[in-house]
Amino acid sequence: MANGKGPKLDRKVVNKLLDKLSTDDDFRALFQDDPHAALVEAGWTPPEDTQGTDDMATLSGGGCLTMASGATLASKEDIAAQRDTLESALTLPFQFACPAALMDR
Repeated sequence: MANGKGPKLDRKVVNKLLDKLSTDDDFRALFQDDPHAALVEAGWTPPEDTQGTDDMATLSGGGCLTMASGATLASKEDIAAQRDTLESALTLPFQFACPAALMDR
């Protein structure tokens, strides 16, 4: 986005995302392969003024929640244990790195 800040994730979407990442193996695989699709499945909808633009990858998980090459998702148990920290990090405006607590150490 032009101002350098993207949209925020709604708390309901964050909660569903974290619920699924801490319990659902198929969703975890989807998140690692296609963060945008995982966010949409969790209930995220891109802002109306950006739909169909070239910025979609940046506005979605394709730009902000993509894990670095070679990184793996933290265990379901670790994500559940770090839920409060992750919820706080994921409700900040988009265009941030994938929270460290989502990655396996």
